[in-house]
Amino acid sequence: MISENALENDFLFLNRLAQADTGKTAVIDLNGDRPVLLTFGQLREISDRAAQGLIDLGVKEGENVAYLLPNGWEFVALTLAVWKAGAVACPMLPALREREIPFIMRKSKSKILIIPEEHKGFRYGELIAGILGELPGMQSLVTIKPGSPARLATSLGGLAEREPDRARIGSRRPGPSSAAQLLFTSGTTGEPKGVVHTHGTLGHGVAAHVEAMGLTEDDRIWIPSPMAHQTGFLYGMSLALYLGAVQICQAVWNIETARSAVERHGATFVQAAMPFLADLTRESEPPKGLRAFVATGAPVPRKLAQEAAERLSCKVVGGWGSTESCMISVGSVHAYGESSWNSDGRVIAGRDMKITDEEGRTLPPGREGLFKVKTPAMFTGYLDHPEWYEAAVDKDGYFNTGDLAVIDDEGNLRLTGRVKDIINRGGMKVPVAEVENLLYQMESLRDVAVVGMPDERLNERICVYVSLKNPDAAIELDELTSFLKSQGVTKIYWPERLEVIREMPRTTTGKIQKYVLRQMISDKLMVY
Repeated sequence: MISENALENDFLFLNRLAQADTGKTAVIDLNGDRPVLLTFGQLREISDRAAQGLIDLGVKEGENVAYLLPNGWEFVALTLAVWKAGAVACPMLPALREREIPFIMRKSKSKILIIPEEHKGFRYGELIAGILGELPGMQSLVTIKPGSPARLATSLGGLAEREPDRARIGSRRPGPSSAAQLLFTSGTTGEPKGVVHTHGTLGHGVAAHVEAMGLTEDDRIWIPSPMAHQTGFLYGMSLALYLGAVQICQAVWNIETARSAVERHGATFVQAAMPFLADLTRESEPPKGLRAFVATGAPVPRKLAQEAAERLSCKVVGGWGSTESCMISVGSVHAYGESSWNSDGRVIAGRDMKITDEEGRTLPPGREGLFKVKTPAMFTGYLDHPEWYEAAVDKDGYFNTGDLAVIDDEGNLRLTGRVKDIINRGGMKVPVAEVENLLYQMESLRDVAVVGMPDERLNERICVYVSLKNPDAAIELDELTSFLKSQGVTKIYWPERLEVIREMPRTTTGKIQKYVLRQMISDKLMVY
């Protein structure tokens, strides 16, 4: 009989890396003029050397190591090096700037910051030079310049220069309960929280997903989502490491690189947010070759999911997960049908999800309520804020996601909105996600976001922001309300104001920042 501890050790990514075929391609990096390829043997060697470099810089076991890097072989090798040094990976999105970087450095207490020399035309050294006064705890700044991983003397900003003391590195080997990741939530509320995961919780998060999706070492995992976000970090990079599979890294989104990932380099699986799926689907000749696309991060319009499955010739499934809980539900690729893409999936084995009322009573199928989840992949705390964890996770281990949802008789999950996203129009709660999904069926609309706008009499009224597929076209509010009427939507749920916007404000991972839209309409109405 296999012990639970042995099973958890099998989940650990460093253990899986050690078992991988050294001659097999591990990473295909599509970010330069030509692809950079690393085998598993090369990845092990360079991450060993970089771990030695981190130890030489004074990184101690259990310390957070902050790095701000785009998707690529450097991100993968550095993450492994941090873990091999017994430290905690604290990745930052490349889009972060003067406000966010000092905040994360202070909160994480990282003594080291690792940056690229340049990304998308932006030079990070100049940024850091301008905020040095706000980084009093930083003792070392490592700048990674473009280069081949074969040039060990200069790779990873010089971290890989020295031969590693493997005995010393081995003594720092983390276990299942060792902290592995500190990830700050981003963007939709404006209040980042430092989410802490262990090697065990992350391993559990990947292992169950691999089984649910039927993935094997022969799959090729494409990663266009930022690796500094849980989607790219866990269900791209870490998933490929767990499988011993090829990972294909894309740092800057464009269709031709995406086409190369799929058609030239053979990508079979991707997990990413709705904008990636929409862009691929809207191509005149969408790339073909993917086996499965898991659409997460924000509710996916059901019409888009259906079109994408047809035009990409792959299985498009919905799913729900969070930074804190990892994936909880996913649509079936085995018994593929309408519910696979027409919902946010069914519960993954070993997880539990339920709908409750505000008093905590479990509601029957078909009733909307608070969405709560329980999983062995649950985070272990919010950095420096145990009270936040206590408020979010109840005594039975259920995490209150902050989402509203319905679970139907067949176990399919459907997210209906955020608790903080509710529009209270004179005491009537508006089903925001339902209205948005219907409006997405209008051929002229590219993006839709329904938000509340202040109203003295009703508390809130309904405002809809849209962007158009043809940005030079025009649209009127009555076109939207007439469409909703034709779909049988009661008038009290119709938008009362239309705002046309060229681009929706989004987080780096594609979520529409509704708090920004609410502030925009509040400012426009001059209501404070």
